[in-house]
Amino acid sequence: MSWLDQQPQCSVVYVAFGSETLFNQRQFTELALALELTNRPFLWVVRQDPNCTNKMSLPPEFKGYKGKIIGWTPQKMVLSHPAIACFVSHCGWNSTIEALSNRVPLLCWPYSGDQFFNKNYICDALKVGMAFDSDENGMISRGEIKEKVDQLLSDEKTRSRSHKLMEKLKHNMEEGSTSSTNLNRFFTWLTG
Repeated sequence: MSWLDQQPQCSVVYVAFGSETLFNQRQFTELALALELTNRPFLWVVRQDPNCTNKMSLPPEFKGYKGKIIGWTPQKMVLSHPAIACFVSHCGWNSTIEALSNRVPLLCWPYSGDQFFNKNYICDALKVGMAFDSDENGMISRGEIKEKVDQLLSDEKTRSRSHKLMEKLKHNMEEGSTSSTNLNRFFTWLTG
């Protein structure tokens, strides 16, 4: 958190993929080099699992001067920090809700299961994020990552929609309804 405190407002690309996502070395390298290409501060959570047989190595050309790589973060606190500009996420349900509740636009990189459904809602229904496009081999290139980061962060409409979404949710909750009623209203509004 002290590192985030030193970063300008809405400048940091936060990258975290939950506990189940596994990259191969080539994709891990592309992501590392893409973060450098953005020329923006980044906070990247790289899981440090001692039992993990899928250990990744940073490429020798990666310098990481603008970023910080850590093994774990208090994600709710990180996403509520004013320095966070966007969240590169696997679109797990908890991560999605935490990002939306903090008005943080998402760059969607689903890995499995409901994450693909969540990505569709984020990008197509709510329009508070963008998805990466993979190549014919299923890889997401460093150029694609840099392009989408730049595109998302220069799109004021996406950030504005993120803020309006939270305002609408807060308004519904302030009407004095029960939690289940609010949740039902939220899902009705999402699918409406």
